[in-house]
Amino acid sequence: MKEAKVIAEIGCNHKGDLEIAKELIKVAKIFCNADVVKFQKRNNKELLTKEQYDAPHPNPANSYGETYGAHREFLEFNLEQNRELKEYCEDLGIVFSTSTWDLTSAKEIASLKPELIKIPSACNNNYDMLTWLCENYQGEIHCSTGMTTKNEIEDLVSFFESKGRAKDVVLYNCTSGYPVPFEDVCLLEITRLKENYAHRVKEIGFSGHHLGIAIDVAAYTLGATWVERHYTLDRTWKGTDHAASLEPEGIRRLVRNLKATSAALNYKKKDVLDIEMVQRKKLKNQK
Repeated sequence: MKEAKVIAEIGCNHKGDLEIAKELIKVAKIFCNADVVKFQKRNNKELLTKEQYDAPHPNPANSYGETYGAHREFLEFNLEQNRELKEYCEDLGIVFSTSTWDLTSAKEIASLKPELIKIPSACNNNYDMLTWLCENYQGEIHCSTGMTTKNEIEDLVSFFESKGRAKDVVLYNCTSGYPVPFEDVCLLEITRLKENYAHRVKEIGFSGHHLGIAIDVAAYTLGATWVERHYTLDRTWKGTDHAASLEPEGIRRLVRNLKATSAALNYKKKDVLDIEMVQRKKLKNQK
């Protein structure tokens, strides 16, 4: 079975600080052994209505501005900062990626030519953005399916097929909650995605917002070859995503456990393995 790739989703957990972002990248590579780090890119004036932009943050204790728009702007890196982060990733040998939330952001991030761009669950029906990416971006397109109906998932995959890009798509099982209780993770949706779409898209992934790391190993054994988890240096930091994120030791253990599971997912090469022969001769009744 193909070894899982782990995406450490930094998102906005850098608190708007480029040096914290670089520290998150460095730790994800050197300590955690993750394959990919992922940020988020928004053009907030395009994405939000004026009312949404000017409204107070729904949780003022986590806000970095007097309004929700100001909060979002504080956490936003511009294109040159994203270019700097991508170059830093390349120097360290870890893949840089970004979730794009709107057409302008998609165009900006695509100009950096990352290996993959992620489409968040909230934006998988933004067909203007998806059309532009299909026609102008050559890398992989990863799509989450949280808060998305079965019919909408079918429409999404059919759209990528119509654009000749479905084999560049990784389709993720996801439940959009922060954090998600175990009974709402719905892991068996992975098997449904695999049955319906594994032959139509490139791969199936799992984007988890639950607590702990046991669920991710189960997701892998069910067929998800990409595992994405939110990641922070400190779960007590100010911000909405930290509490539903893994700290470095969590990502490190997740990578370790997935690699161990990958090594174990095979059949016996012969009836009695070499490692068993000593015990067979010593313990097994040969009569």
